[in-house]
Amino acid sequence: MPRTAETASFKFNHTMIRVKDPQASLKFYTEILGMDLVAENKFETFTLYFLAFDNGTPTTPENRFQREGILELTHNHGTESDPNFAGYANGNSDPGRGFGHIAITVDDVEAACARFEKLGVKFQKKLTDGKMKHIAFILDPDGYWVEVLPGSFKPQ
Repeated sequence: MPRTAETASFKFNHTMIRVKDPQASLKFYTEILGMDLVAENKFETFTLYFLAFDNGTPTTPENRFQREGILELTHNHGTESDPNFAGYANGNSDPGRGFGHIAITVDDVEAACARFEKLGVKFQKKLTDGKMKHIAFILDPDGYWVEVLPGSFKPQ
């Protein structure tokens, strides 16, 4: 169905996930996945971190809502040091399956997975697991699934 004039300017901008420890999550998304921290907004009880891959145009706090592909991490202050905080539901556990995963594409999925393994990243599914040998799922510090697939991936 073609887009209507009313929806022609709509873009998917960002997805938000809650994180327990922002330092661990920021390290994962910037150092492991290579995203850039493009904005940080601190409030009294929570902080928002906006991350994106470099798409050739610098993403700034001022223009971050004009582009697609932003990941927003929301940290509710105190969760990182609360020994009773059990973490957030990743969306893939019962009960309440819902949110499933975020996904990234890479030029060489085998090399990327070898690097993740070397860095001690936890896998939900390795390339050698299951029938789909061209994709993997890694876990971020909060247990959210990150699908890793080749940029040349074509669903069958």
